[in-house]
Amino acid sequence: MIEKRNGMQHEPDKQNEQKKVSLSLYIASLMAVLIIGIGGTALAINVLDQSDSNDSQLTELTEESETDTDTENGEDSQFSSFQPLEEMYTILMTRYLEEIDSETLIEGALEGMASSIDDPYTEFLDEAESSSIDEDIQGSFEGIGAEVMKEGEYVRIVSPIAGSPAEEAGLMPNDLIVEVDGESVADLNINEAVALIRGPQGTEVDLLVLRGDTEFTVTITRDSIPVESVRYELDEDHPTIGYVHITNFNIPTYEEIVDAIVELQDQGAEQFVFDVRGNPGGLLNSAIEISNIFVEDGQPLMQSQGRDEEPFIYYADSEEYGDFKFTDPSVLLIDGGSASASEILAGAMSQSAGITLVGTPTFGKGTIQNIQELSRNGELKFTAGRWLTADGDWVNEEGIQPDIEVEMPEYQNFLLINPEENYEEGDVSEAVENINGILDALGYDIGEVDNSFDAETRSAVEDFQEENDLTPDGIVTGETARALIDALRELLEENDTQYNRAVEYLLEN
Repeated sequence: MIEKRNGMQHEPDKQNEQKKVSLSLYIASLMAVLIIGIGGTALAINVLDQSDSNDSQLTELTEESETDTDTENGEDSQFSSFQPLEEMYTILMTRYLEEIDSETLIEGALEGMASSIDDPYTEFLDEAESSSIDEDIQGSFEGIGAEVMKEGEYVRIVSPIAGSPAEEAGLMPNDLIVEVDGESVADLNINEAVALIRGPQGTEVDLLVLRGDTEFTVTITRDSIPVESVRYELDEDHPTIGYVHITNFNIPTYEEIVDAIVELQDQGAEQFVFDVRGNPGGLLNSAIEISNIFVEDGQPLMQSQGRDEEPFIYYADSEEYGDFKFTDPSVLLIDGGSASASEILAGAMSQSAGITLVGTPTFGKGTIQNIQELSRNGELKFTAGRWLTADGDWVNEEGIQPDIEVEMPEYQNFLLINPEENYEEGDVSEAVENINGILDALGYDIGEVDNSFDAETRSAVEDFQEENDLTPDGIVTGETARALIDALRELLEENDTQYNRAVEYLLEN
């Protein structure tokens, strides 16, 4: 509140009036952000140096353009616009009830400037957050293993990382995190929310999740998450078909894909199913290099466009992006969790290499982010441009459409079962309807799938428990709840309708 005496605002004491606060560093920091955010630079190239190596890796793709030097009058006008900031800084430093750390105010201003753009991909990164991004790109991190973004008052899961605690717990693309350990994420920026979700290996975190119209709580044990880019194997039933699952686009991904293809070919693979379902993206340079594998030299891979610029077309080039080429018959699996770099690859494979896309529409992230180190106080990650497909399509919020649209089984969307709760005969709830749906999908006779835990549900639960060496008490909780989710996951793996359709397509063609 503002204290007033005799109708006048309370005045500071003389000691505070005489206190001088230097704002030179503060203004310099703000100006650095302003220049980066609205200057003539559209897309810039950040290079990640590798120790003891002459080679460099591109972390983001940009092109630099020069700006005209401001006139002296222009500079005076620009700095005068910061007067309200200086006034607020001085008031808070000298007259606020308690002493304030100047660094806290500076970081708050930087965060506020980034968030005011209302772009979920533009954000101020402090030192810890910058290190976190480096871990994601190069090595591993400790947490639940999911790509997330801020969406309104929620944190939206773009995609859980394959094999991560998030995936094992049953989290899915487009799930919305409402609370983390009881704390609402509504007023948190994405960095603050991620800081709550991440934590040391072996610790637990409770997430309140909204899926559709239903909320549920899931407890996840954090782990060390390796940033594994590629998994591969031969199809068990058709050993001439190789399967390559690309889970992320980071520094070593290109070499990992080349190794996977060569190894599978050596094992007898003649046709391939590539898979970027649930792949949230990663490094733009990696997407270009990998796209180059499938596209004939001289054909377009993608386009990028900075502010007030014409689109720049990137063409396949063995000397520039790697000389490994792949021409065997193949298809690419995509879904709503395929975002960013995954969509660049899908566009190049479809439009420039004629490779068939199977699955459901992709996520639709058509912007490019750059990370710029500030003179102090961390880094700025900001949207520096947009990318277009080889044909010039901007897929932002639209996604890339598959050539053969195939949905996964309906039971893929069943909710998690909270192992901390007890579900037993007589209960009526949406959670019980979910349990009935899972039992029905697993082949147990529960009659009509409804929200009632009746005698038929109890009998089905007892049968399931006996078949899985669990105490047949007819109650769903603890080990029974986890076993039901594991059984459903196995069923999904056995009935991957999208993968099965891809294999069918290859065999037909």
